[in-house]
Amino acid sequence: MTKKTKRQLILNKGTEKFIFRYDRGSEDKLLDALIEQAKDKRVDFDWFDAAVLSFKLTQSLIGQADELLCENTDTQIHAG
Repeated sequence: MTKKTKRQLILNKGTEKFIFRYDRGSEDKLLDALIEQAKDKRVDFDWFDAAVLSFKLTQSLIGQADELLCENTDTQIHAG
């Protein structure tokens, strides 16, 4: 069994802090959770907050993809 890497997104909003922890590969579930929080009127987490965190998530995924591409490029160069 492979151990999944735990990740988190944090949003500081005034005196509140929203922390969303998720497993790598479960980003779709995280997006669903952001939507549910934005819909919940009992929580001071709105659609703008969800957009900010989804943007942070996208940036993180792009960074991960770049790392993988660099690793694959290095492997191909050294293998030749």
